[in-house]
Amino acid sequence: MSSRQIVAVLGRGVVPADQPVVRADDLGVLHGDGLFETMHVRAGQPWLRDEHLTRLAHSAETLDLLLPDTTELTDLIEATCAAWPADTEGALRLVCTRGPEGGGPATVFTTLTEVSPAIRRARQAGITVATLPLGVAANVRAGTSWLLAGVKSISYGVSAATRRWAVANDVDDVLWTSTEGYALEGPSASVVWLDGDTLCTVPADSTGILPGVTACWLLAHAGELGFSTAERLVTPAELREAIGGVWFTSSVRGLAEVRALDGMSLPASPHTTALRELLGFAVSDFQTGPAGVTTRLM
Repeated sequence: MSSRQIVAVLGRGVVPADQPVVRADDLGVLHGDGLFETMHVRAGQPWLRDEHLTRLAHSAETLDLLLPDTTELTDLIEATCAAWPADTEGALRLVCTRGPEGGGPATVFTTLTEVSPAIRRARQAGITVATLPLGVAANVRAGTSWLLAGVKSISYGVSAATRRWAVANDVDDVLWTSTEGYALEGPSASVVWLDGDTLCTVPADSTGILPGVTACWLLAHAGELGFSTAERLVTPAELREAIGGVWFTSSVRGLAEVRALDGMSLPASPHTTALRELLGFAVSDFQTGPAGVTTRLM
């Protein structure tokens, strides 16, 4: 990862990247009590900014977290991107915590960094994935705010532990499954698959998974490629039989084809390039690191 980084704080604007921006008693630090959104910055602008802010507002309502006005958040994002080079892909993270333990306004800041070579390689070469049980039924989290259903929380311990497991077990990513054996989501990705000419994803409303901004946009525009769409439950076994293709989608990674699931190789999809370009990730965007360098998706 390049050292290039921009940091901005609500009410202070852009600050030196090495300057502390969070208090030691901030509830985001003490309890992981807060939310975040990550946006892909292309041509110097955050892609699907409004959709991310809409999801953030919904998450904040679920957690009873008072956020600044959307205009203030938009201005902060624009200030962060103002000095970012238009020819460099960026990953912008907007973080909102509940603020100091003793009370006070939300802590709000952004970071903007370059997209890593590992993520660019994942778009081009695909990823290997293993399933792990999440330990909940497919429908148990729907409507349960105390289980952080459908919110992008900074309480990220389970996701971080899952990613460490992936590294230790030599796979790129993980697909969580329910106690009934249905596929749910990845630690930072939605799963999308092609069943004939129907592009599918897992329903967020009935499962409590995070509604993926990228997956939602992709399905909304799938008709441009001649695909119908559906939201349905699916098992890993059914995904392994989805000869049309299986992908992980996320804001910065865009679209990464699943090339192996639980050790079983999946055939390359003839539709990956078209779907990737529909999302705006052209082949010219791919940049790989130096030969021989291996980097995990973290």
